[in-house]
Amino acid sequence: MTEIAVAAFSALWLGVLTSISPCPLATNIAAISYIGGRGEDTRRVLIAGVLYTLGRMVAYLGLAFVLVNTMLSVPQASMFLQKYMHMFLGPLLIIVAMFLLGVIQIDVGGGGVSERLKDRVDSLGIWGSLLLGIVFALAFCPTSAALFFGNVMASLGAGSTFTMPLLYGIGTAVPVIVFALLIAIGSKKLGTAFNAVGKIEWWARNATGAVMLVIGVYMSVRYVFMA
Repeated sequence: MTEIAVAAFSALWLGVLTSISPCPLATNIAAISYIGGRGEDTRRVLIAGVLYTLGRMVAYLGLAFVLVNTMLSVPQASMFLQKYMHMFLGPLLIIVAMFLLGVIQIDVGGGGVSERLKDRVDSLGIWGSLLLGIVFALAFCPTSAALFFGNVMASLGAGSTFTMPLLYGIGTAVPVIVFALLIAIGSKKLGTAFNAVGKIEWWARNATGAVMLVIGVYMSVRYVFMA
């Protein structure tokens, strides 16, 4: 029961951390600012924000579900994972930790809303916010990709084709919906909130990276080098 609870919390936490990591946070700022700047109706802005959040959540959940379910449904892959998964988790955690700690850095730029995407979103009306959420969720940055696929591997190890991906998706939605609410009520402290999240993210990311690094080294030594 304890292992299940830890796995569930980890999936939820990785989702939150994904959403507030620098690159996803930048895309969230661009998207929410665009959504908020298009409407004067508070209710409409709030609905658009919720749809954007739902789009991100559905994209992460759908992709993770397909990947996990596909791998577990193939007998050879399933048997391979059951036999060797514990050997892969250690090195994988170390790689993810290196991204979180900034040891591995890849500058991909971006973070804005292109004119072509704006036109497509505008043509769909309020439902365009859903499309925006899906597109930005799938536009992986190095850190968010590492966290996402780290969660996918953890889901494989736990044999969870739905619950852990769902919790991860919920985690990614929480920070975004908070910012959508701030825009909907016309909060003047939105900029302050973004800055505060940026500071919290640095500590959260490095603390998580340190924990992952320790666990990854331990698992690698135990299951790879001492096997």
